[in-house]
Amino acid sequence: MTQAPATPVGTDIDKFIARLRASLGDGSFQRLALGRPHDTEPTLEKLLARRVALRGEDHLSMVWRHRSKDITKNLPLAEAVDQLAALLASQFHHAHLVTRTHDVQLAMGKRGQWGLRVGKLPGATVAANAPAEGVNTANAAAAPAAAHDRQRQHALSLTEPFLTELGVTDAQHRLIPAMARKWRQINKFVEVLDHAIAQSPLAGRDAAEPVRVLDFGAGRGYLTFAVQQRLVAAGRTPDIVGVELREDLVAQCNGVARHLGLAGLRFDAGDVRSHAAGPIDIMIALHACDIATDVAMHRGVTGGAAIIVCSPCCHKELRPQMHAPALLQPMLRHGIHMTEQAEMLTDTLRALLLQSVGYDTQVFEFISPEHTAKNKMVLAVRRRQPLPAAQQQALRAQVAELKAFYGVAEQTLERLLDADRLAAA
Repeated sequence: MTQAPATPVGTDIDKFIARLRASLGDGSFQRLALGRPHDTEPTLEKLLARRVALRGEDHLSMVWRHRSKDITKNLPLAEAVDQLAALLASQFHHAHLVTRTHDVQLAMGKRGQWGLRVGKLPGATVAANAPAEGVNTANAAAAPAAAHDRQRQHALSLTEPFLTELGVTDAQHRLIPAMARKWRQINKFVEVLDHAIAQSPLAGRDAAEPVRVLDFGAGRGYLTFAVQQRLVAAGRTPDIVGVELREDLVAQCNGVARHLGLAGLRFDAGDVRSHAAGPIDIMIALHACDIATDVAMHRGVTGGAAIIVCSPCCHKELRPQMHAPALLQPMLRHGIHMTEQAEMLTDTLRALLLQSVGYDTQVFEFISPEHTAKNKMVLAVRRRQPLPAAQQQALRAQVAELKAFYGVAEQTLERLLDADRLAAA
């Protein structure tokens, strides 16, 4: 086990921390990450920090990201900076600070020497009276964010209280720059769901009847809270359960829901494979790994969901089974092409199978790849009229043909649906 090196004298750590303090003081801070941890904690991968407002006071929300869990601490700015300085001296080999004007990196070299690199971001300008390195700018005014002549209209308002509680906006309901991508994802998801509800059997339902929503892999609850808000805004009665494996996130989300007095919203610790079955109106599963997406889709089908919305992740099931057809061998001999083909095939089979059990299904880009690599969405809306038996058989025949073409023996959603048919017979 390697020992954490002592803090060097005259130190690049001090210079880095001075820049961090200055960026927090003048409002230019955007994000911070510490990486390359010492091996004293084998499961620790990195630490991420973002600025949030809690009860009217600025904090840094620091997330220790481990392989199977996240640990979050929210600390006042001064206390957080002191802890980050200590962590750099004892636990991490690399730090990366991004401000509105500079990209600052601190790294330990092979000989145990720290090195500091400061780069000016393209297009950034620094005011003539900008503070010198290391100067305390705690009372400096934050630089105003650039505004466009025409603001895009979003489905949600930045004044929603849950956005402040979850760290998307500050106490003045201003978007925190580091959360801009998440804000776009939340709004896009709400737009997709609004449209799906309007096209589904839910559109004609009595507003007093609860809309039962199951959100598997709820994480920090951004989308779960957004769905609750939208249903209430539409005059509907929400009955929403966010299911998440990490019990600390479940506790945090339930605490926020209680604090805001949000009716019809709760979070349970659990897994898509083990959560108790029951009727569902809207089934959500974003970034469920590999066949967990298939299990979630099946759970939506068996629960009678009017809407199933999934953003698949980690398409692993079909890739080992696939063989390149002779005509496609020149193309699929490249591993990346075979992987992309496996993802395309997986989601095509899922869409066909959902169609065969009575859903109109789309596969589309959820949000631009510049904002997230996981940008594909499968949306299934239950048809108002059952699909004729001949069309069901034709869709299943297409599934069989595609599987045979690529040499695929088994696909999880198909296996689960087949088991249901056998049980019903």
